[in-house]
Amino acid sequence: MTSNIEDQAAGHHPTLLTVATRKGLWLYHGDPARKAWRADGPHFLGHIINHVVLDPRDGRTLLAAAKTGHLGPTIFRSTDLGQSWKEAAQPPAFATATDGQAGRAVDHTFWLTPGHADETDVWYAGTSPQGLFRSEDGGVTWTPFSCLNDDPVYCQWMGSVQDGTPDGPKLHSIIVDPRNAAHLYLAMSGGGVHESEDRGQTFKPLIQGLDVVEGFDRSDATFHDPHCMRQCAANPDRLYQQNHCGIYRLDRPSDTWQNIGKNMPDAVGSIGFPLVVHPRDADTAWVFPMDGTSVWPRTSPGGKPAVYVTRDGGGTWQRLDTGLPVSQAWWTVKRQAMAADNHDPVGLYFGTTSGELWMSRDEGRHWECIAQHLPEIYAVEAAVLI
Repeated sequence: MTSNIEDQAAGHHPTLLTVATRKGLWLYHGDPARKAWRADGPHFLGHIINHVVLDPRDGRTLLAAAKTGHLGPTIFRSTDLGQSWKEAAQPPAFATATDGQAGRAVDHTFWLTPGHADETDVWYAGTSPQGLFRSEDGGVTWTPFSCLNDDPVYCQWMGSVQDGTPDGPKLHSIIVDPRNAAHLYLAMSGGGVHESEDRGQTFKPLIQGLDVVEGFDRSDATFHDPHCMRQCAANPDRLYQQNHCGIYRLDRPSDTWQNIGKNMPDAVGSIGFPLVVHPRDADTAWVFPMDGTSVWPRTSPGGKPAVYVTRDGGGTWQRLDTGLPVSQAWWTVKRQAMAADNHDPVGLYFGTTSGELWMSRDEGRHWECIAQHLPEIYAVEAAVLI
């Protein structure tokens, strides 16, 4: 009998895509061949949905990070693959400020990460402004997690709301080491990359080797703006990062990031938001570059979108654009809006700021559009249903 991982790689199971948008959530169900797709949605029409994640520990539970207009930010939970939803009884919220202190309020939950495989009901959430929260009951109730939210040094590194990205500063890329539930990574825009080895009781910066905008102090976490960080399933000691200042790789136990974006074509550059790693090959990763010139238009360079892949850990990069528009395509892909499945060959997916959902069944060699005219896509996740 084959294992679940072997079954997934053999392509014997259907695929689920969760597509979070500015105006709601769509679920796309693909057949085992990934050739026929059924749209389920919209769910939460009109609500801002920042991230939707399927719990890999049960294959049925979905959590959705929502901002419901004047009702504010919340979390919705489904235990039946999206057939029904229930709002969290206690969504992420900062602790009440003490007398004389300025308080913070969660604008929206931005990132969701399931806990370790041995902690079946644990979830983590990252918010805007930067905050780290944890649920121990499957996403029903949430509480502030670790000292990070209120530590004076970390609050200084986080900066003010005005210091963040255009849609607000955020804590994202929460990673739980599959070998050790106490080992956590996270990234903050801005505020840098940080690591905990004691289940979040303490964190330490992990910014050595990363560049910052010219004229600022690279030793100060305040000026670091990681866009997306991923851990390799095939080698958890390797991390990749798409950053405001390039593409980087870190091989533990080293604490120094290596700039692998310098090997990208000069005409394209190494600026972008999403990054995806191969589930079985730690040397293979994909990025989606955007125009990073002085005014940061956040569009495909020259209106000619393409995915770039490295198969040697960032030593070289190859352009993958067969099937994508050859000109006048002025969109880009946000940091959560690109994903990979576990099939063999790996399927790749990305959603655009113009509401198109693209896929490749052959690791990016050929692309096709499987949905159009959706609202602006904020996040895409792919899961193989067992």
